[in-house]
Amino acid sequence: MTNSSTPARKNILLLIPQLTYGGAERVFHDHGQQLARHHHVVECVFDSNTDVAFPTANTLVALDVPAGTGLVGKLRSFVGRIQRVKQLKREHRIDVCISHLEGADYLNLLSKGSEQVLLCIHNSKRHDPNIRGALGWVRRRLLMPLLYRSADRIVPVSRDLRQELIDMFGLAPQKVQTINNFFDVEGIRQRSQEPLLPVEQKLFDEHPVLITAGRLAREKNQTALLEVLSTMRAGGQHTAKLVLLGDGPLRAELLQRCQELGLRAWQVWNEAPMTADYDVYFLGFQSNPFQYIARASVSLLSSSTEGFPMALCEAMACGVPVASTDCPTGPREILAPQTPASDYARAPEWAEFGLLLPLLGAGPVLAHSAPVWAATLTGLLANQQKRTYYAAQAHRRVQDFAPGKIMQQWEALLNQPST
Repeated sequence: MTNSSTPARKNILLLIPQLTYGGAERVFHDHGQQLARHHHVVECVFDSNTDVAFPTANTLVALDVPAGTGLVGKLRSFVGRIQRVKQLKREHRIDVCISHLEGADYLNLLSKGSEQVLLCIHNSKRHDPNIRGALGWVRRRLLMPLLYRSADRIVPVSRDLRQELIDMFGLAPQKVQTINNFFDVEGIRQRSQEPLLPVEQKLFDEHPVLITAGRLAREKNQTALLEVLSTMRAGGQHTAKLVLLGDGPLRAELLQRCQELGLRAWQVWNEAPMTADYDVYFLGFQSNPFQYIARASVSLLSSSTEGFPMALCEAMACGVPVASTDCPTGPREILAPQTPASDYARAPEWAEFGLLLPLLGAGPVLAHSAPVWAATLTGLLANQQKRTYYAAQAHRRVQDFAPGKIMQQWEALLNQPST
């Protein structure tokens, strides 16, 4: 006899373009490991030649349909990928296919058979800077509104992202269900206790450290944090250090901006010894970022847009006070869950679980916002009592996103009938 509390075992296909380093890719990997506890899981990427930053114990397959050139070639490749996904669904007798990221969503929807089709939405479609130009118009105004309606369920990772999808694409509210990302709070805590190199530990011991983690990319807006640090220096705060964890296409621009602002930058990609003589430290991608985050004074999120920011919650799991832009979507839901999505921090907002600050922006907007950030962070660094309070509040809040609670919601969704 089967225990009624045991989920019915299903064959699940997880589909994503690639498994290189990124927030959505991390969520995909973590979902796969958790779902495999009760189900047979097959993970699928588009191309077997791409790097896999998140190795899996599940079966990993690739579509391996060559990318075409020109309009006809790209269309032929797209159709070939749809056929390949259909083949995989038949071959593995898939009951549920869950796609992550837009390109995978299209293949999932257009290969739909009798299986349940779920889309996991990670980012804002309204504010995504990569959806632009004529093709962006087609994606936002035609493809997503028309195709997304045929999904059995759409699963945005944040409350505010759900409302955006309903408003923009005219989706039936009952088909759109928010399930937040989850975080292995205890695992993060354990990894955060791993020791640093002596020279690294010395830096954290002797200086207040502002830290930010994430891909060095335009939408993360780390450039603005350099302006904030420069403004803090001009205001008399000369001891704080800024540490950046991660790598990406904005690296050269960030290093150049440091030079322009007169900020001395140490970078892991050079062989210069780490000393306290620098203002900004680029530590690159670290397999264990938590050991650095846990030793920082404050963790920062400077993004212009998010979905449900992994870096913010991971810092909270490390027991560090957090300061974040009040960007769409996620930070307000995490730090001020009792406030409506329509609220917006036009001044520093000492919320229930962390500090919400105005968007940093660029140009004239940044000229106004950087001094606000600089003054607020300078005050926070000088207030040990407030940092201790918000560190405890952050750790308390992140318990709401433990794996058990979140995966119960996924299991309930998997057992709903197809529409």
